[in-house]
Amino acid sequence: MVVLVPFLLITAVFSRITILELSLPTGAGGADNKKPQLSIEVIVREKGLEIGNGKQVLARFPLLKESDVELPVDDEGHVDTSKLYDLELLSEFLIKIKGKYPDKTDAVVLMEPNIEYRVLIRVMDAVRSTFVRQQGGEGEGDVLQQVVLFPDISIGDAP
Repeated sequence: MVVLVPFLLITAVFSRITILELSLPTGAGGADNKKPQLSIEVIVREKGLEIGNGKQVLARFPLLKESDVELPVDDEGHVDTSKLYDLELLSEFLIKIKGKYPDKTDAVVLMEPNIEYRVLIRVMDAVRSTFVRQQGGEGEGDVLQQVVLFPDISIGDAP
């Protein structure tokens, strides 16, 4: 035992755990006399994505056709339906919003009950940041630049 315990402590692999910080949406009540802020809501539905401002839907992005997208199958035989959501179009729309409100850092992702977990993760990644292609000068190649959109994400159930 005297030899075994130090051996196990020395050879132990220390794993790194990544934690994603999320904040809960604030309640409707409050005594804030501030000017109403823009609220960005990305609603993930079985039929596609919706972007709203808390009062109305600003844009709808339907699911892509299965014939246009290669749907990979995981080890358990489940089809990855997260590829059907048009996340590139979502990112383009969010870039336009970020251009109008550059100081805005928070967004809410709302999910319907039967949406897969991997869809939630891919949508949260698209809301948090995206890559933008920068045109290179003469003789230079294009450069992909990561743009931070809305890193402070809250999650909840879709209405």
